[in-house]
Amino acid sequence: MNRQLPLRQRVRKALVILAFLSFPITMNFLSPYVIIDGAANGILNGSLVMFGLMFISSLFLGRAWCGWVCPGAGMQEIVEPVNSNPVRGRRVDWVKWLIWIPWISLIVWLAVRSGGYQTVDLLYHTQGGISVAGSADRPILFAYIIYYFVIGLFVGLAIFVGRRAGCHTICWMAPFMIFGRWLRNRFGWPSLRLKADIAACADCKKCTSNCPMSLDVNVMVQAGKMENTECILCGTCVDNCTKQAVRYSFSSGK
Repeated sequence: MNRQLPLRQRVRKALVILAFLSFPITMNFLSPYVIIDGAANGILNGSLVMFGLMFISSLFLGRAWCGWVCPGAGMQEIVEPVNSNPVRGRRVDWVKWLIWIPWISLIVWLAVRSGGYQTVDLLYHTQGGISVAGSADRPILFAYIIYYFVIGLFVGLAIFVGRRAGCHTICWMAPFMIFGRWLRNRFGWPSLRLKADIAACADCKKCTSNCPMSLDVNVMVQAGKMENTECILCGTCVDNCTKQAVRYSFSSGK
């Protein structure tokens, strides 16, 4: 019989699955295309605001968004039983930067070319608050094509490459939070982190085998350094450690 997940992990998984089920509503607020189109037309839209909020949240919560409320997380964790193999992150983590840097550069260039943001439309390309409902200049069919394309990318990578492969490779949201966390570490102000108690560690390596981001958490614990750019603060290592060698802490990194 399979062991029941710890309560916190059941809550977390429920939240990311609910976020995925809400994706038909929220897609345009997380869209890399909508923010480009808005920049080209000088329109500050919901997608730009959301990415800004992700960055701000990362200054105090790291990549907790990725672990607790991201719809992409829900897509991938639903199909994890199909392929639970770990992803060799160091080999593929650079891919998202190869996507993100040209994308951000294009947004900045388009915004400058259009004369900056002149109007605000948080529901840009959204009708009635539903992303897949389309808009006057974008038919509903186009919205659904984009919707299923995004799902296909994340789910396909998770099935054929390994758990949360999309987070390691194609996610255009993660770099905002990685950069925010880098700033946090640079200045060392209090924020949500993981802390390790090396003396309590039994070296069972459950933290590593259970990590949804395929991190070698055991090595991090032994080194006493729990900081990793790909850590999503999901707490899986915290909740599966019977010796309480890993815990949450809201503290400075110094």
